[in-house]
Amino acid sequence: MDRFEKLVAEAEAAPVDGWDFSWFEGRATEERPSWGYARAMGERMARASAALDIQTGGGEVLASAAKLPPLTAATEGWPPNIAKATALLRPRGAVVVAAPEDAPLPFADEAFDLVVSRHPVHTYWDEIARVLMPGGTFFSQQVGPASAFEVVEYFLGPQPEEVRNGRHPDAARTAAEAAGLEIVDLRSERLRMEFHDIGAVVHFLRKVVWMVPGFTVEQYRPQLRELHEQIEAEGPFTAHSARFLIEARKPAPA
Repeated sequence: MDRFEKLVAEAEAAPVDGWDFSWFEGRATEERPSWGYARAMGERMARASAALDIQTGGGEVLASAAKLPPLTAATEGWPPNIAKATALLRPRGAVVVAAPEDAPLPFADEAFDLVVSRHPVHTYWDEIARVLMPGGTFFSQQVGPASAFEVVEYFLGPQPEEVRNGRHPDAARTAAEAAGLEIVDLRSERLRMEFHDIGAVVHFLRKVVWMVPGFTVEQYRPQLRELHEQIEAEGPFTAHSARFLIEARKPAPA
């Protein structure tokens, strides 16, 4: 087995459930946004009385909060992540609710004073506004436009502008305001990513499935081998992620 096949086999064998990215250590790097989402989320959790984490993944980010509110709930739609998040969060007193990403939130109106979400697939602003108490806050780090598109376009070719400009923070502002929320903070950054071997690329595409939909090693083996040879000869494959932070508030009655 040559080095290419060995690296690919390792990446295909690695589990991809949850949002634990420790497998990438020594294989890939990504700059982190300056605002420190997990720390800032934890500070807000410590002040809240009832909180909801939407699309919690394996629950890792929510579990990083030092103190959770007396009432803490999380939603997740992918069964392997539901089991992982439940095992991680139940000892902290948080309940994990199985809920599809494209369905209404299974909670009563005005149930939470804090709603958070890290990298939601889609943000349903009307539902967030509905479950927030007056004066409550939505706090979220989201994927911005053309994130990691150097990887996407390597495999799929040039993407149309409407695809490249999807997930734009300006669109999030417009949608939040249309749902009746007031923007408290909105900022964005582009961050350097480096893939040091082809295994890291394979694992990334298996884990972040919406980057190259339907990705399989067999389908893209020629491109993968070519990229492997490029990395071996020239060094890490560089891309740039896009992230934005948005904080919105539901107005309290006058």
